Amino acid sequence: MGLTVKICGLKTEAAVAAAARGGAAFVGFIFYPPSPRALTPAEAGALIAAADGAKPVGVFVDPSDELLAATLAEAPLGLIQLHGAETPERVAAVRRRFGLPVIRALPLSGPQDLARAEAYADAADWLLFDAKPPAAADALPGGNGLAFDWRLLAGRRFAKPWLLSGGLDAGNLAEAVRTSGASAVDVSSGVESARGVKDISKIEAFLEAARGL
Repeated sequence: MGLTVKICGLKTEAAVAAAARGGAAFVGFIFYPPSPRALTPAEAGALIAAADGAKPVGVFVDPSDELLAATLAEAPLGLIQLHGAETPERVAAVRRRFGLPVIRALPLSGPQDLARAEAYADAADWLLFDAKPPAAADALPGGNGLAFDWRLLAGRRFAKPWLLSGGLDAGNLAEAVRTSGASAVDVSSGVESARGVKDISKIEAFLEAARGL
C-alpha cells in the first residue's frame, strides 16, 4: 500500500480484523471515557490479538503516568497517541518513561496553528494534524468528523512524519492526499455507520481507496 493508514476507534474483533486484512499499518484504541469509541485496557488487550501485524496505538487525552502504566499492563500497545494539551516536555517524558513511540495530535484551523508543530520536533515520533473541535459541549478532542483546509499542509515539510486526520472517508481521500501532500492518514468517523459504530464495508472501501494512491 502506497499510503500509510491508521484506522482508529476500533471496538470489535471484526473491525480490527478488517483493518488488518485490508492493509492498515496502525489500529487505534481509545482510552478516553467520554468518547463513544472508548474501551477498557482489558478489552483492547483482547482485540490486539486480532491486529495481525498492524501496530496497536493507544489514544489518550492528558493521561497520568498511572493511567498509562495500568493500560499498558493489560494492552500491549506499540505506540501512544496524545490528543490533549500535552506540552513538548510532557510528550518527551512519556516517550522516555514508557519506551514507546509517541504520536502528538495537533488541532489546526489556520496557518498560525502550524507553528506549534516545530515545538514537538524533538519530543514526538509522529505528528497528527486534525481539525479543531467545535465549541459544542459534547465535542471530542478528535473523531468529530470535521475537516480543515487541507491546503494548510500543502508543500510543508516537518522534522517528523505526519498523519492527516479529520473528516476523511473513501470518497474524499484522494482529494485530501492530493491537496495536502499527506503520505499517512488517520480515519475514525469516516468508516462508521453511526457515531462509534464501525462499518466493515466502509473500512474495506477506505483501505481499497488507499491502495490506489
